[in-house]
Amino acid sequence: MAETLFKGTQVHTVGDLPSVGAAAPDFTLTGADLSDVSLGDYAGRRVVLNIFPSVDTGVCAMSVRRFNELAAGLDNTTVVCASADLPFALARFCGAEGIENVVTASTFRSSFADDYGTRLLDGPLAGLNARSVVVIDPEGKVVYTELVPETTQEPDYDAAVAALN
Repeated sequence: MAETLFKGTQVHTVGDLPSVGAAAPDFTLTGADLSDVSLGDYAGRRVVLNIFPSVDTGVCAMSVRRFNELAAGLDNTTVVCASADLPFALARFCGAEGIENVVTASTFRSSFADDYGTRLLDGPLAGLNARSVVVIDPEGKVVYTELVPETTQEPDYDAAVAALN
């Protein structure tokens, strides 16, 4: 169990993020078009998982926009933006915002949040994902993780991108 903050109040996750150096847990999420989105789809590519509570909040929306900008310049890299939002909400947001460089995917019918240790156990966002970033190398190994210390803060984009080198 890990701890983070939500508006200054301590909240807990179901577990810890995968360890750096460990094999990334496989996953199957639901894409905005209702197709499966799996880690195996990106074998041989670097993967950045931008994990967040809901695209309908300001900070979450900013993280998707920022990773969309960054993804345009990242070679051999796929950015997957994962939340518990329904695929329809993710598709609506991406369509309205012109988001085209990232893959959005819903955790709503998968064990992803438990497997990655991001499901919030308590607080007002219980059941949603804690704001986190996991970077996976082309061999499927975790090379960087961040559990953002305060849910209302954006992730450290520079550190995530630096981990790709």
